[in-house]
Amino acid sequence: MLIDFHTHVFPDPIAKKAIPKLAAICGCPNQTDGTVSDTQEKMKAWGVDAFVLMHIATTPTQHTSVNNFAASIQKGNVFCFGSVHPRAQDPIGEIQRIHSLGLRGIKFHPDYQEFMVDDPQVFPLYEEAAGLGLPVLFHAGRDPLSPNLVHAPSEKLAKIADQFPNLTIIAAHMGGMDTPDEAEAFLLGKPNVYLDTAFISHYLQPEQAARMMRRHGLEHILFGSDCPWSDPRDERVFLERCGFSPKELDMIFAENACNLLHLPEEF
Repeated sequence: MLIDFHTHVFPDPIAKKAIPKLAAICGCPNQTDGTVSDTQEKMKAWGVDAFVLMHIATTPTQHTSVNNFAASIQKGNVFCFGSVHPRAQDPIGEIQRIHSLGLRGIKFHPDYQEFMVDDPQVFPLYEEAAGLGLPVLFHAGRDPLSPNLVHAPSEKLAKIADQFPNLTIIAAHMGGMDTPDEAEAFLLGKPNVYLDTAFISHYLQPEQAARMMRRHGLEHILFGSDCPWSDPRDERVFLERCGFSPKELDMIFAENACNLLHLPEEF
């Protein structure tokens, strides 16, 4: 089984505008057109059995509509994280609503949401998520939108993990997009931290990736592609080059996601 833990879609009218704009920012060709239907069709063709969609509220007034959309498409083999903007009028209330909607966690993108991951004003949001048992995924490391200011560096994420031991953190991009050495130095071994593999074939070597995953613990690694910005097939082949056994790959490709999100055995 293959579960892509880190994918993105948009409502159809927004996808037409968002995908070209984001492709220009990140300098990556898109693998889907960003719609739910096209993503579902291509994931099936690519051999992906289920996928987890990461949604981002980029403005303080946006998260209600973002989470409503996420809830409306979560069915079958599609699972969704909601999003909350730290500067919204009632972010705690929205976290509670995310939980009541049955969404599987919360996605923060500190670059697009313009906050530092260790800003004390965000701490109550972390506490609320931890109390509700909602895992929190952070875009970690560098982002093309803000290449000179890393809003969620590995060292700061490690301190958040220590400060909030009951918060389940997923540090995307192996703990740091384009900053794997920092992730290796600060994040590995944190018991409440998962790492996802989204986009790592573009900047990591298999030797370092395998070393990092083994040091961190394979039970805390989640397969992800960052589709539409990377093809899940490429990310899968990359992991298959890392020297893992079939049993270990099964953990990374699906078992860990099922255990973390309490997903059904069949979709």
